[in-house]
Parts: sequence; structure tokens; C-alpha cells
Amino acid sequence: MKPAFWSATKLLAALRAKKLGALELFDLYAARVRQHNRVLNAICVMDLDAGRKAARAADRFKGKRGPLHGLPMTVKESFDVAGWPTTRGLTEFKDNIAKQDALAVERLKRAGAIVFGKTNVPVLLADWQSFNPIYGTTNNPWDLLRTPGGSSGGSAAALAAGLTGLELGSDIGASIRGPAHYCGVYGHKSTWGVCSPKGHSLPGAVHPADISVIGPLARSADDLKLAFDLITGPDELDGTGWKVALERPKLSSLRKLRVAVMTSHPTAEVDGSVAGAIERLASALAKKGAKVSDTARPDFDPAEAHRVFLALLRSATSARQSPHHFAMWEELSQKRPKEDMSYEAQAARGNVMRHKEWLGWSNRRHQMRLLWAEFFMHWDVLLCPAAATPAFPQNQKGERWERMIDVNGKPQPSTTQMFWAGYSGMCYLPSTIAPIELAGGKLPVGVQIIAPQYRDYRSIAVARLIEREFYAFTPPPGFA
Repeated sequence: MKPAFWSATKLLAALRAKKLGALELFDLYAARVRQHNRVLNAICVMDLDAGRKAARAADRFKGKRGPLHGLPMTVKESFDVAGWPTTRGLTEFKDNIAKQDALAVERLKRAGAIVFGKTNVPVLLADWQSFNPIYGTTNNPWDLLRTPGGSSGGSAAALAAGLTGLELGSDIGASIRGPAHYCGVYGHKSTWGVCSPKGHSLPGAVHPADISVIGPLARSADDLKLAFDLITGPDELDGTGWKVALERPKLSSLRKLRVAVMTSHPTAEVDGSVAGAIERLASALAKKGAKVSDTARPDFDPAEAHRVFLALLRSATSARQSPHHFAMWEELSQKRPKEDMSYEAQAARGNVMRHKEWLGWSNRRHQMRLLWAEFFMHWDVLLCPAAATPAFPQNQKGERWERMIDVNGKPQPSTTQMFWAGYSGMCYLPSTIAPIELAGGKLPVGVQIIAPQYRDYRSIAVARLIEREFYAFTPPPGFA
């Protein structure tokens, strides 16, 4: 495999051993960006000259080197990087130049990373595709006519195509998990609250969003652990009162690992190409000595969990709505009968609910959170899909809930598959995506590994075992 596709861990080992120079590595990625980014449009903001200067300085540096010293990397467009625009795809913010780095970006730079670009997103980070009126459309390196996912779509596409060494994304409704699955890379949605989102918000917004988290994307599970180590922890204000102390499991084997498996659900049917891949993984884990169950579940109705998730999700993202859109949702919520459980109707109610209503939904969320904790007393992880299908064809017409994807030969609104994001996400649980197969030998399929709250290192460790024993990152043929 070419060095451009090596894991960050392997690249850093080569840099430390001086088998590879920081400038040499940067020039490799810069050349690939010039060659491939035009068709992918994954990296939307960059400064290759400043990156090259930083790489030359990294080679000359004589002091104590950080864990990412000399590694070229990119970050999602929604993270502030000093001197660069942060727009979230909104034309009214095209001239919003960040004055300082987001805290996670600062931590990665302090560790020695060379952040040379930002990767593309959908408008307001609110789509399973990545397109906006400022930077255009990002394509999937496995099939340029298909989505790389959203909202960290540029992040996953850049990694898969070998344009960057590591990535930083965010997730509220599968925005790390979906792109990692669609592009065949690794991604980690962290436990809510353990990684500070400071510097990942619209101008003037400082209140942490419910459900939303930040986390790394990479080409190996070891890379996820490395990056997660660095971005974990409170900001300087909260850090005066609390510290992170996450369990670090020593999982050296799949033997006796307790694995629950859920490949589909009537609320959000999963295509056979995805469900079958996870079933084959489960069978392989069982043969390696893992205890596997396809019936074990937390003691609540998953369909109800989806309703709770949509109410809390749309309430959380209502802060982003303009007065015009808020009025639109308010009018729609009044027109739709309470028994209307379409995505559009549930989204309308979530956007305009009263605080007392929100407290009721959140209370039910915390009841489910306790039931998840009880479930994990008997099971180490739960495996499930990240999305209903492999990467689907680009479709920018109409509203998200009007766009259909093909699931087992039947149309399904693209928003329905958010079930697989919310099942664990709205209860604050961490989950890791690991690639496990190529559907039909053509498109990546990933598995979502859900772990107990604050057991981030467990889901990453299981991803590492799957990588070692079953399937690892594979470069897309057109870019290898």
C-alpha cells in the first residue's frame, strides 16, 4: 500500500525513525491534493504554502516532539482555524474569518500536527450528502456519482482517497458515522461531553448542543485512539473542576467478548448488502470465540427511541433556524395532526416545542439511558448498521425527507435511516465505525460498534480487533 494510504500511526513511526521526512510526506499529500481534489472536492479550504513551510520547520525542529509531529492533516470546515473562513456552507458567513483555533484543533497542532486544510460539509451540517452554495459538491472516491455522506463527508472522502493523514469531524445524527461507513474508513462518535466542542459553532453560539459531539476519522482504529487521546478533556473553564478518567480496556482477543447484534429494524429497514455484511461479521466473531446474540436488546422499544431521538434532535438544532424557517416549522406543526408520525411532522414539532415538552422527552431519554446501562452489564458491545445502504447516488432535489434511497428494491426516505444514529446517540453513548466489507466488491460497508457511556476505548478496541482479525482499510481503486 502506498504511503499516502498508511495509517497515521504508521506514518508517525516512519517520521520518528527518519525513514520519511515531514516535508517529503507533506509534498506527497500536496501532490495528491493537486491531482485528485478537483474531481472529489473534498478539501475546500487550504494553504499548501504555509503547510509546506510548517513541514520544513518540523524537520528542522530539535526539541521534544509531540505525538503527531510532522503529520499533515485536515479538519472539518465547521471547526475554527485561525485566519480561515468558517461558514458551515452558509453564504452569509462566507467572510466569517476565525480569530483563533477551535480547542480540538489547537490540541492537535500542539501535538505537532500540520493542519493544511478544511474539508467540505452540507449547509448547516444538516444532510447525509455534502454540498453547499459556497464550495459545491463533494463526491465519494469509490464512485464519483455517489455521496461520501454528511456532514463530515469531505473528511471521509479525503481520508479514503489518500489526501490527508488524519481528520477531525463532528456528529449529531451520524455525521461521523455515515461518512466513515460510506467511504470505508474509521470514525469515532465520542461520549457526549468528553471532548470539548469549543470553537465548533456558529458565531456567537457558545451553549453546547444536546447530543452533538466531536471525534476523529482515520484509516485505522489505532489512529482513532491516538487522536481521541489528544482531543479528550474539558476546556480551560470546566477543566478547573473536572478531569476525564476513561476506562482503557485490555482487549487482546475476541474470545469471550460478549456481542449483541442488530442488523435491521422495521422502523428503518436495512438493505441486505449491509445487513448481510454484519451477519457475516457476527458469524466470524462467533468462530473466534465471541459470545454472539442476535436477540439481546436494551429493554425499551426501538421505535419509541426513534421518536424520542427526533424530538430531541430537532429541538437541539432549532437554535440554527432563521426566523423565517422557525415560522415555517411553527405553521407546519399546527397544521399536522398529532397522530402524523412522518419525519416532516415530527421535525416540525421538535423545532417549536415548549420547554416543558422537552423536559418530558429528555426524561424518557434518561430512562432509556439507564436501561442501556443495565443492558451493558451483560453485553460488552452492540453491533448494528450506521446507515440503511452503502453510499447512495447524489440527489440534491427537494427536501431531505423527499429524497428516496433504494432499500431492498423499495424506496425509503433518506431521513428514515437516522434511526441508526439516534438509537445510541441520543443516550450519549459512544460508537465506532469500522469497515468490514465491500458490497458487491464495489462499495464499502461499515459496522457501528456501540459501547457503554464513557467506554469509548472499548468500542475503539473492538474496532481494532475487527481490523486485525477480519477486515482493514482498503483504498478505492481509482485513487490507489
